[in-house]
Amino acid sequence: MMVEDRQRPARLSGFRVCLLGGAFFLALLAVLQPITRYEDCPNYGGNGNASAFANPAWDFYLMVLLFGWLVLVVLEQTLSITRRGRGRADFALRAAGAITLTTIASCGLFVNVAVLCH
Repeated sequence: MMVEDRQRPARLSGFRVCLLGGAFFLALLAVLQPITRYEDCPNYGGNGNASAFANPAWDFYLMVLLFGWLVLVVLEQTLSITRRGRGRADFALRAAGAITLTTIASCGLFVNVAVLCH
């Protein structure tokens, strides 16, 4: 009788940090309530730079947090537990999907929020 002690790979393996980070940024933006319309910017009708946030430092903090999220997603892909029980092609597709999804979400979020009033 052959006993298999290998665990089934988790369905979210490789996407945990991606999904948790996305939820974190949705909650963060809900708390910070940035300006979402160009007409609501403090410098509307004039020139100069303004922030979409009440505290202009969040323009920088958001960029750093989004970059950190991308780094954490890449690091998650290098963990051996992420690759356990998967073939190379499946692992590569999951890694590429998680990194691509995070990059698109990060760039889209940063461009839409942090650059709105500049």
